[in-house]
Amino acid sequence: MTDYTVVNPATGETLASYPTNTDAEVQDALAAAHAAFQDWRGKPVAERAEIVRRVAQLHRERRDELAAIIAREMGKPLADAEGEVDFAADITEYYADHADKITGDQPVDILGEGTAVIRRSPLGVLLGIMPWNYPYYQVARFAAPNLVIGNTILLKHAPQCPESAAAIEKIYRDAGIPDGAYVGLRLTNDQAAVVVADPRVQGVSVTGSERAGAAVAEIAGRNLKKVALELGGSDPFILLSTDDLDAAVESAVNARLDNTGQACNAAKRFIVSEDLYDEFLAKFTAGMTAARTGDPFAEGTRLGPLSSLAAAERLDEQVQRAVAQGATLVAGGKRDGAFFESTVLTGVTKDMDAYREEFFGPVGVVYKVSGENEAVALANDTPFGLGSYVFTTDTEQAARIADKIDAGMVYVNIVQADEPGLPFGGVKRSGTSREMGLLAADEFVNKKLIRVGP
Repeated sequence: MTDYTVVNPATGETLASYPTNTDAEVQDALAAAHAAFQDWRGKPVAERAEIVRRVAQLHRERRDELAAIIAREMGKPLADAEGEVDFAADITEYYADHADKITGDQPVDILGEGTAVIRRSPLGVLLGIMPWNYPYYQVARFAAPNLVIGNTILLKHAPQCPESAAAIEKIYRDAGIPDGAYVGLRLTNDQAAVVVADPRVQGVSVTGSERAGAAVAEIAGRNLKKVALELGGSDPFILLSTDDLDAAVESAVNARLDNTGQACNAAKRFIVSEDLYDEFLAKFTAGMTAARTGDPFAEGTRLGPLSSLAAAERLDEQVQRAVAQGATLVAGGKRDGAFFESTVLTGVTKDMDAYREEFFGPVGVVYKVSGENEAVALANDTPFGLGSYVFTTDTEQAARIADKIDAGMVYVNIVQADEPGLPFGGVKRSGTSREMGLLAADEFVNKKLIRVGP
């Protein structure tokens, strides 16, 4: 089978195809990962961390090569691709730097005599099911902490990203990871279900759609496996007051157009106080439509194509349906192959599909509200709860809103501020876990109590 195919979304050209693994190869990978775990977990933490640190170094050394691969595979503008490689290296290095902290014993205060500690030990073989929108960053935040802890990794990437997946696996091999400790797989959905259910696999991490997350979680639940889910988002960007509207608008545009709008934690719903609404809408529309669309390899390209023709067609159908149901198309809305214009919608109401959907592309929906209470109510009136953004000059108001918003992350007066040490994740239909930061290292560990008497 050749389900894993590289199609340049900018040109529609099929560049390469790769076969899925045979069932025998899948079983060999499971056996290798299980066998490697017995050795890998016993290596000194410092040794595991040093190999992971070398992985970060190789990301930096191969930056140009890695960036070019994903520009071809999923259309990411080259500058964004280079930035993703850099961030993946930083995340990977973070876990090497914090190896002692994420594996060290945690003393527990007790009433009786003696001692008690929580010792974090690895679980075993983990399966990561990764998406196409951030091929390096997503792998880094799953694989690096778990390898430092002592787990071993099976990695299924998206079918449109086989070459970036292979490039990462080669980096781990070249860094000195033992055979079987990190194995890339090209699986069908049926094969992935077999791997999830296999008793040698102790946990599964999924980043992707609600549909994919629910399907994997169902299988994991039937087999009593730990599952971590990072799914979609329709993040609110709340603007209630500002001393610099132009800067706030620039932040809004940046928060919407990062990765050509294909980020689960991108701002997608812009909730603006009525006294700022008209001016914000005009400036926001101007900023959105000014973004340069073109060849991902061309200097100055802000927006590349969407990841595939199918992705662009889905977004086109969503926008057309929103307009048919009564939304106002302020700007954009046209598709050219896999390219999609920066688009601004207003007039979206509760009875429209667009009110509840996630637009995975350069589409922003702008709402007018009377004040704080209406803004919070609208922000929370969504099935998602990943990130959120609050812009206000009132620090007490910012604190109130941050406390009331149903989301895993709240950023106040700042966007694009992710760091390796900051946890990433959501609530509601956006997911169940945290990645990055020290919290990520607690997802797949045995928090073992060791109580010693006097």
